[in-house]
Amino acid sequence: MNTNTNTDSLVRFPAPLTGRAVLVTGGSRGIGAATALRLARDGADVALTYVNRKDAAEDVVRAVEALGRRAVALRADSADAEEAAGVAERAADALGGLDVLVNNAGVGLLGPVEGISVADLDRVLAVNVRGVFLTARAAAARMTEGGRIITVGSCMALRVPGPGGTLYAMSKAALVGLTKALARELGGRGITANIVHPGPIDTDMNPADGPYAEGQAALTALGRFGRAEEVAATVAHLASAAYVTGAEFAVDGGHAA
Repeated sequence: MNTNTNTDSLVRFPAPLTGRAVLVTGGSRGIGAATALRLARDGADVALTYVNRKDAAEDVVRAVEALGRRAVALRADSADAEEAAGVAERAADALGGLDVLVNNAGVGLLGPVEGISVADLDRVLAVNVRGVFLTARAAAARMTEGGRIITVGSCMALRVPGPGGTLYAMSKAALVGLTKALARELGGRGITANIVHPGPIDTDMNPADGPYAEGQAALTALGRFGRAEEVAATVAHLASAAYVTGAEFAVDGGHAA
């Protein structure tokens, strides 16, 4: 029996996303930033979008470059139809192509349904639904066989545990239908589409030590907040998975159990 444990003799496989070009919308912080870094560690070059936090976006770019990958930060507001539709082309031009889109940009608005204004409705749907659709459509036009479209949904698309989430849950549930339809429409071209539903995740927008954190953690089976890196790990799997499409993945600590 060969008991040689010298690592120099082991076959070394390339990182699963080596040579792939990725666009992560809303990639300057939280789940988006963690996803950009994870995909870079897996070998991808990364374009990421931001709206106001240019400094944070540039920090992510430097972190990606420190991993030996190319990176670019693009200002693009998903609420603006023209910018949402055009950012995939800009990313493809910057990276020399586009293989993976991670639709992460989104806004949250919670409150009683009777208090939601038309302006609130338009803003949330513009970012969370229209922007996702337009970016995905443009990205699909640039992708070849093996393309991946991964959308970040929400545990509230699977289970709404209390009042106040009507608008947000509606916007995220719409992405389930979009994902399944894209999977059918693009499958013949070898492009997959999947959606990931995070539960309560420890980010600056929803910190694990925030005023509502205890109640959110109690709604999960694990009794804790997740980490952005735990969501990014599932996104990374889907970015390299060839026979998974039209599927929903809960990364929610059992929120929907």
